Amino acid sequence: MPYRLLCLALLPFALAACQGTNPYVASSRPLPPAPPQAATTFDASAYPAPPRDYGRYRSWAWRNDQLPAGSVNADPAQLAAAISGALDQHGLRPARGSNADLLVSADMRLERRLRQVRDYDYDPYYGPYPYGRVGYGGYRNGYGAYGSVPIVRTYQVEVMVVRIDLFDARSGQPVWSASAESGSDKDSPRERENALRDSVHKALSGYPPS
Repeated sequence: MPYRLLCLALLPFALAACQGTNPYVASSRPLPPAPPQAATTFDASAYPAPPRDYGRYRSWAWRNDQLPAGSVNADPAQLAAAISGALDQHGLRPARGSNADLLVSADMRLERRLRQVRDYDYDPYYGPYPYGRVGYGGYRNGYGAYGSVPIVRTYQVEVMVVRIDLFDARSGQPVWSASAESGSDKDSPRERENALRDSVHKALSGYPPS
């Protein structure tokens, strides 16, 4: 009881303290004036890059006027012809003079890959009473089973890798890059040419990006 009386006695002092003057006063200063060049300076990093308009690319030319490098399986002329045909299918035509919209760079090289093949070596075995036909009267009662052991074979193959890079002719910025590969173990020149053409089409299959 004395404790409650003490709390009631101190209550007016607590209320008076809350109604006192707050020693913390908010104050602010005006912002400094902007520099004169702020009105004419554009900060491009503060805005996202605009989406690239691939529809404006209509023509192309070789970058630095250099044909793509070939390899032992295909000469530069074959690679250049395959790229020219693939670009034509994407609506890109060779530029006349120096008015190209895109600059094309390409190269071809041989690389080695590791391949794995999983086989199963089946080894049939039977119990003491295997299933078997007995005359014409039916089958003998018994059981049988098959066992298999997985075998993983690793071997090395040689592949032909084609890489194609596209650059904006005005700004020089890269706009597209892709590569594709195919087997280089083709016997006839016609098969190697078809494999080269397939690699080029695979590399350009995603252009223009959606």
